[in-house]
Amino acid sequence: MTKKNALPVTREEDFAAWYQAVIQEADLAEESGVRGCMIMRPWGYGIWERMQMLLDRQIKETGHENCYFPLFIPLSYFAKEAEHVEGFAKEMAVVTHHRLKMEDGQLVVDPEAKLEEPLVVRPTSETVIGTAFSRWLQSWRDLPIMVNQWANVVRWEMRTRMFLRTAEFLWQEGHTAHESEADAMAETLTILAMYRDFAQGPLAMPVIAGEKPENERFPGAVATYSIEAMMQDGKALQAGTSHYLGQNFAHAQNIRFQDREGQFQFAHTTSWGVSTRLVGGVIMTHGDDDGLKVPPQVAPHQIVIVPMLRETPEDDALLAYCTKIRTALIDSSAFGEPLRVLIDKKAGKPGPKRWSWVKKGAPIILEIGGRDAAGEQVTMLRRDALYTEDGKLDNQAMHWESFVGQAPALLDQIQTLMFCAAKQRLDAHVRNDITNMDELKAHFAGSKYPGWVAVDWCRPTGEALDKVVEQLKALKLTIRNTPENSGPAGAVCFFTGNPAVERVLLARAY
Repeated sequence: MTKKNALPVTREEDFAAWYQAVIQEADLAEESGVRGCMIMRPWGYGIWERMQMLLDRQIKETGHENCYFPLFIPLSYFAKEAEHVEGFAKEMAVVTHHRLKMEDGQLVVDPEAKLEEPLVVRPTSETVIGTAFSRWLQSWRDLPIMVNQWANVVRWEMRTRMFLRTAEFLWQEGHTAHESEADAMAETLTILAMYRDFAQGPLAMPVIAGEKPENERFPGAVATYSIEAMMQDGKALQAGTSHYLGQNFAHAQNIRFQDREGQFQFAHTTSWGVSTRLVGGVIMTHGDDDGLKVPPQVAPHQIVIVPMLRETPEDDALLAYCTKIRTALIDSSAFGEPLRVLIDKKAGKPGPKRWSWVKKGAPIILEIGGRDAAGEQVTMLRRDALYTEDGKLDNQAMHWESFVGQAPALLDQIQTLMFCAAKQRLDAHVRNDITNMDELKAHFAGSKYPGWVAVDWCRPTGEALDKVVEQLKALKLTIRNTPENSGPAGAVCFFTGNPAVERVLLARAY
């Protein structure tokens, strides 16, 4: 038997179209009417909400406090840091007037309502938070300052794609100030490790953490570190970044303090963030040709009960049976939290309702009909293992108490297996044996989903790095990062022939 996929297009046929189909069929998001801005529907926002809750807990456990800063930032704040403003200049949305008026029956901008100073709609908050730090910081005793905010930001992207690159997106941005370079670097790497653990834990998404090359640094940063995830089409997704800003922003915004000897010093600062791009990463890491698969730790509902309602008097008894099962389930826990269980009471035929949850990626789906209730059993579908070897739906019937007893372990198993499948794919698609540019060209020309290539390099800078970037640009490749603790496998740089110091990842990327 050949199984029929739930989506109108497969990953192999058209990965980009498949991605959009998953978003639509899983009710994750939709167009808003404003170019580059999306409406996140409850299931999509629910996944982000779970990510936010779990990551927020980790952020606070590492000593940071949440706060909130304004959406509008005076243009003069950006003008203080030239490299930073240059990096974001083409993406800034700017407010210049504060009023509209009616003219000939149409709303127009009132030219008399021009602001004294233009306001930038927040693309990131280093400048406004740095200004606040300069007021808050007096003495070394005030350090470290460690804050985080959950907010929306606006970057006027030319080419947009839902979750991956939108004009407005949601994120968290952490900002800290420290007494020394050592303290600030320790913070930067602590956050990098936190992001790596979060991606590989709750998201079941394997990543490679490392430092970005000079040309890929955050504008104004001394060093930028990233976690890179491999999507099923072999492209890289930068899933999170942590930046050591040195004293650059401190000099620009006068973030200084009186040290232990009574001398004035400039603070060392950091910034770091992840965004709703992670939802896109989950889609492209775990989804299949039937839709989304959500790791149990971030699924808004881990178990969905679908009663086979027939609009008969027996429906009340069936719903009571489903409620009994739900009550027993939510008294159990997985990953240190009570199970999240939904009874889908909406009208509709059982088949389409089941497939709607398959496409949404609910980890476990229980179908319960009158015969199930009479026999004290449930029929279970696991989203990570939907089919038998001959292509039939793998419906598993069992006594309801047996299911309740094993549900936490099943969810833990699903989480683990999803990570292992993605990790195996990542490991299988990183090549380490390419030694020259001709081989590199042949590799990326000869495969539809070529994955990544790791090569030795000497960490070139300036014009030497520019030449490397141009070579790679011709192949539509970018340097992703230098993996942590990755010494060179060979003796010479792939690009220059100079002595190599480390490995670097090359890939096509989102």
